[in-house]
Amino acid sequence: MRAEARFFKSLSDETRLKILWLLSGSEELCVCDIIGVLRITQSKASRHLRYLYHLGWVTDRRDGLWMNYRLCVPPGSPGEKLLKLLEELLAPQPEAQALRGQMARCLEAKQHPECAKTLKFSQKKSPQGFD
Repeated sequence: MRAEARFFKSLSDETRLKILWLLSGSEELCVCDIIGVLRITQSKASRHLRYLYHLGWVTDRRDGLWMNYRLCVPPGSPGEKLLKLLEELLAPQPEAQALRGQMARCLEAKQHPECAKTLKFSQKKSPQGFD
């Protein structure tokens, strides 16, 4: 039961829950996308992503200087069932919808070079904690 306890413990942190929520709505996300939307430091995001990585929730891929993450939960596993439950519980919540909307805008801005420059500048000026 130790593995199951660690598995559930991974869901008990609000930041990790938000990261899983964002990853469940995207094929793959860069750490910079996650820190931009959640307004957390790079070290905090990396620490939580490493935690999720070691528990088998996510896998990573390096692209130059950037680390990209995606969910890697096997079909039919307890993790997949929990992610479906997570989706069911969070989908109707306004805060969860807002996070996904912010991520969509962030990813859209990256598609347009001029918007990406503006986004990068505004992220430098944004607070490092949650609002």
